[in-house]
Amino acid sequence: MGAVGLTDMLAGPRLGFLPLLTLGPTFASVSGGVRRTVLVGALAVAICLPLSSYSGVLFTRQNNLTIATITAVTGASMLAAHLRIRRERELANVRMVAETAQHVLLRPVPRRAGDLRIAVSYTSATAEARIGGDLYEVVTTPHGVRIIVGDVQGKGLEAVETAAVVLGAFREAAHDEAKLQGVVARLENALSRELSGEQFVTAILAEITDLTDLGEVQEGTSITVINCGHPPPMVLTADGGRSFADPPEEALPLGMASLKGAEAVPHQIGFEPGDQVLFYTDGVIEARDGTGRFYPLAARAHLLNGSDPQLALDALRADLLRHVGKPLNDDAAMLL
Repeated sequence: MGAVGLTDMLAGPRLGFLPLLTLGPTFASVSGGVRRTVLVGALAVAICLPLSSYSGVLFTRQNNLTIATITAVTGASMLAAHLRIRRERELANVRMVAETAQHVLLRPVPRRAGDLRIAVSYTSATAEARIGGDLYEVVTTPHGVRIIVGDVQGKGLEAVETAAVVLGAFREAAHDEAKLQGVVARLENALSRELSGEQFVTAILAEITDLTDLGEVQEGTSITVINCGHPPPMVLTADGGRSFADPPEEALPLGMASLKGAEAVPHQIGFEPGDQVLFYTDGVIEARDGTGRFYPLAARAHLLNGSDPQLALDALRADLLRHVGKPLNDDAAMLL
């Protein structure tokens, strides 16, 4: 507004720049509240009056129209500021509820479980919601450390509700069932009561025997894995090798047991001291850049070589977001 006033003073009465003073309350409504917008509008009128007198146009028809325009724009800006503040408060409440729901649904995983060090990363495709249809959990049980990473078909609240059913059933079954196949059966039973015939959940379940109770670190240990239609985990060995642990037999996702497909068969993944296993959802490997190129997860495996698992996983997530260059189209969960 100071620049407008100075320009009008230098230009003289033939060129009237005073209507541009309406920019003041307009911009004030973008960042300030109603009171601040009113003050800026009043300041615009206070600048307009002496400049109009200086130029000899005070109380002319055109000048009266300019003052009326500033007043009207100030009123509209006050309304805009009020609506913006109300929406910001509503959005803050939504985010608070979403964060609370996230802590209930996706609880923070333990950083250590027995001899394991664990890191997790979750990026929701819906930034305001913070949560979506991807799920993960790590539970320490008498049968060992049990892990689930899954992806619910679909999006929105319905996907979140299904993820809650899966996680609730897993947390209970992981302690009760002696074998991993029993945990899968419990998840199928829970989903059969909740899902329609066309919905499903891809998931991978893993079990690592807790070696702490044995009093020694065993060489040549392994992870028992059951893959229910989920992308295979990536294994990084201590000597620098990397591979994807594809299941020996394809199995249907959870919730599709009625199709009588092949039952999920457990298989073993070699897991020795210094090795890493990355579980992830398809939102990671199906993320595309501007040219349509998928994220090359295997080529970025070197980012996980850091000594701190969480920092290494954060570096991989940052690289994923750089590859896409925009908000993700699908949720992306990773557990290392």
